[in-house]
Amino acid sequence: MSVWIHHIETEVPQRCYSQVDVGKRMLEWTVDERGKRLVRMLYRSSGIDTRHSVIPDWGEGFFIPTGDGTYRQPSTAERNETYTREAKTLAVDLGHKLLRTSEFEPADITHVVTASCTGFFNPGIDYFLCQELALGGATQRYHLGFMGCYAAFPALSMATQFCQANPDAVVLVMCLELCSLHLQINGSEDTILANSLFADGAGAALVSARQPQPGSSTFRVDDFASALIPSGRDAMAWSIGDLGFDISLSSYVPKIIGAGIEDLLQPLLTRNDLSPRDIQRWAVHPGGKSIVDKVASSLELLPEQVLPSRNVLRAYGNMSSATILFVLKETLAQPALTKQEKVCAMAFGPGLTVELALLQTER
Repeated sequence: MSVWIHHIETEVPQRCYSQVDVGKRMLEWTVDERGKRLVRMLYRSSGIDTRHSVIPDWGEGFFIPTGDGTYRQPSTAERNETYTREAKTLAVDLGHKLLRTSEFEPADITHVVTASCTGFFNPGIDYFLCQELALGGATQRYHLGFMGCYAAFPALSMATQFCQANPDAVVLVMCLELCSLHLQINGSEDTILANSLFADGAGAALVSARQPQPGSSTFRVDDFASALIPSGRDAMAWSIGDLGFDISLSSYVPKIIGAGIEDLLQPLLTRNDLSPRDIQRWAVHPGGKSIVDKVASSLELLPEQVLPSRNVLRAYGNMSSATILFVLKETLAQPALTKQEKVCAMAFGPGLTVELALLQTER
């Protein structure tokens, strides 16, 4: 039985910041000359033009000068309080947008699956989606927490399994991240790199086994795969600190992914009787410009095959788990080469974890 991703919508906070302006602000907050050189290099080569954030003035007022050249930084509790307030609003706004622009009614939704790694509160966004969208108290709710940039794939895989088990199931999947709340000033290279990449946003999709409406653009879900690159275990990691979530993010991550992606991809393609040449579109999570570069180079992809990933990175930055839904939406918006196109989607996260999905466009 086939399952489809029927509709994808995205939403970002209203505040939009130029990467050039953010870079200037970061230079003001960076004390040592070595750090300043790193900031200049990262912001010049990021492949990002703009990012969105729930923080007013991208940190002005978020960090309070103490008078001795240092800044008071918000505590984890203060950051999470902002997450609780802003995540509810963003989630409900996106939920209304998704239903308003789709063929589904609130009464059709049987399951809600949410994912986020940038804050915690309970009852969470899954609860408020059911309440504010009038989905009903019997709607089954599931939350995937603290997975990182790859969490959309376990969420979509879970939704697919629900639909395969129950042909009447309709699953609302939402990934919401407010990464900018964990902006820090500590001078470490990992933090400077993270500060140059991450942003806020949310993506949502409706998944079901219903036949798509004629003329609609959808993805048929063909397969999922998971893999680990143990050599990168310490290259990407998160922990909860006193001043937000502390991230370990090595500049070697793109090289590690690029070196391993072909071998990791092969089992998924082999069991579906495909080769890389059979894939027309590649939806690569743009964790950074270098990640897209390395994947494209390793798989010998044409520039247009990863254009949606670069477009999303340029306009929004890295929004962790929500980002791949932006890329998939952008992929459907591209001019069709054929009525049906094979799409391989991938994202990367702590571990180093690689999640893959094999999809087919239906137009």
